[in-house]
Amino acid sequence: MSSDEDGLLNGLGASIFQEPSDYYPPPKPATFESKTLPTGETLQLRLVGHNPLWGHHLWNGAQVVTDYLYDHSQELVHGRTVLELGAGAGLPSIAAAIWGAKQVVVTDYPDEDLVENMRMNIDATQDVLPQGSNIVAKGHVWGASTDPLLACLRPGWCGFDTLILADLLFNHSQHAALVTTVQSTLVHLPTARALVFFTPYTPWKYDKDLAFFDLARKGGFRVTKVVEKVMDKLMFKDDRDDELLRRTVFGYELSWEHLEGK
Repeated sequence: MSSDEDGLLNGLGASIFQEPSDYYPPPKPATFESKTLPTGETLQLRLVGHNPLWGHHLWNGAQVVTDYLYDHSQELVHGRTVLELGAGAGLPSIAAAIWGAKQVVVTDYPDEDLVENMRMNIDATQDVLPQGSNIVAKGHVWGASTDPLLACLRPGWCGFDTLILADLLFNHSQHAALVTTVQSTLVHLPTARALVFFTPYTPWKYDKDLAFFDLARKGGFRVTKVVEKVMDKLMFKDDRDDELLRRTVFGYELSWEHLEGK
């Protein structure tokens, strides 16, 4: 091969496999959804434009668990410490802060866009948060060390009173990791509760959704069903199978089995 040919190939090598600048579609812009709380505040929640972790949706489970927190605010919110896992826009966490939670930590996978989006939603609601409210956004991988989350609590607090898991159970491979995080963050008190709300968006895998609760029982929790609500509309109209099931939000409470009755 001549030196001229060699130089030509080297030059091509730098660009032949490089896509044109307009090869990929531009990132989808953020969207906003409005949610009016039972106490009258209207929140404009920012959703990331698109995310493989599904943070670009305001899930039914998040909306229903928010209403449940309001209905049981004295036991679950007022003066309590609250942790949300896989929060997306952070609706239940922000509502808990508005309704008087002592400390709120809202978390999702440590993706820069997701975490920054949660912070933006917190900042956007400063005018309706009570004076002295304490709410922060953090990245967290389920099953990983929870020390950074527990460090958000005041000295002497060893766990959160209320945990929120809204529409996370479709991540079947992550059930064990979720249980591990709940075990290490839910305070060991009889009044502590982890709220697990979900919709079987893929009804043919409903049994796999429910398998989470088998792991929770093995992990030391009592599982109590507390909510079954049929929504007016489907979230994903093009999905198949049982439409009623795909419109239904189921809510469960986890509590420490060994502390029942104490």
